[in-house]
Amino acid sequence: MLFKENINGYLYSTDKDKLQFDVIHNYLSKESYWAKGISSDILMRVIENSECFGIYKGSEQVGFARVVTDKATFGYLGDVFVLEPHRGKGLSKNLMAFILRHPELQGFRRWMLLTRDAQGLYSQFGFIKFHAPDRCMELWYPNVYSGNPDKKGIAAKENN
Repeated sequence: MLFKENINGYLYSTDKDKLQFDVIHNYLSKESYWAKGISSDILMRVIENSECFGIYKGSEQVGFARVVTDKATFGYLGDVFVLEPHRGKGLSKNLMAFILRHPELQGFRRWMLLTRDAQGLYSQFGFIKFHAPDRCMELWYPNVYSGNPDKKGIAAKENN
């Protein structure tokens, strides 16, 4: 379902045809702390299998986020970014509100995300630290994009 809104001179859209892959890949693979080194092939699959959200100023993509979801009970929010020249204008807040208004993402029992430095943003939308951290488990391979698959399991143990 195509969902879009114009907010303060920026277009927010779920139209995957508008996504500028090079902009997204450049930011995630070179600038982000969470997906540094992600390959084009993996990112293509990520986009294909997620509900994606773009922010545009004219023809330029300036922001991105995605939700991994069953569209019934659960959504995982990831890869949220706004390019540096457009920060400080409320775009992240507008993007979060836009995502949470999406008609196909309503009535979830749980939303989840991971962030190192944006808790203040997400808490404005009701996100909290795990209410039951003793129930949360993960398999974590922090260096999976580094090109050294032999060490990915070791890196997970070392970065525990």
